[in-house]
Amino acid sequence: MDAVSDLSARATDRTTDRVTELTGRLAAVRDRIAAACRDAGRDPSEVALLAVTKTVPATDVAALLDLGLGAFAENRAQEAAAKVGAVHELRPDAAPDWFFVGGLQRNKVRTVLPWVTRIDSVDSPRLARAIDKEVAKARDAGERSGPLPVLVQYSVDGDPDRGGVAPADLAALTDLVGALPGLELAGLMAVAPLGWEAGAAFEQVAEAARRTRERHPGATVLSAGMSGDLESAIGHGSTVVRVGTALVGDRRIASE
Repeated sequence: MDAVSDLSARATDRTTDRVTELTGRLAAVRDRIAAACRDAGRDPSEVALLAVTKTVPATDVAALLDLGLGAFAENRAQEAAAKVGAVHELRPDAAPDWFFVGGLQRNKVRTVLPWVTRIDSVDSPRLARAIDKEVAKARDAGERSGPLPVLVQYSVDGDPDRGGVAPADLAALTDLVGALPGLELAGLMAVAPLGWEAGAAFEQVAEAARRTRERHPGATVLSAGMSGDLESAIGHGSTVVRVGTALVGDRRIASE
């Protein structure tokens, strides 16, 4: 075997090994979701799995698409735009949904709008209005035909350094989002604060989601729970769990 053939064979072996790894990880995560739903008396179909693929190469996303996943979350605008394009080149017939889950600067809204399915981290009136403005421009240009679904990011402890709207300001922000013509209020997103017991945090998140649905009956999505606490989140009514490490491990794009 010549050097080129040897390198090709090794690359194929690495790809096969990675697909095998991802297959096992995905099965384990799905088993955890199913078990958590059984414990909570819920149907597993009520809980969607959102694969967090930040810092993960496009080849991994393509492999997860092949394994049946169709929803992926990113939190860096520039990295995500490049990855969306790379995944399309790898799987041109696929139509994955892409979600933005991190802190989004207002001047980056225009860069995510062409590919994003939903923005899950709206945490201020200024960001909500900036998204609404860019959606209006896209609709005027014939690039969009309807409003953009968003989640309001809720902060359990009101820590401004971690993102999210404080409890006292939640109703005002959800009312604003619900009134803006370019946005569709789909629900809430939340993260259990550092140092909190997960159950106590998600109990408060569940209550915030309940109050939001009373004001906005269409806001039925509750994105809560990650690799380390998805069981507790599901037990408190989460409809979306965002799983990164448990699904893809500690992966980094080569340029990182």
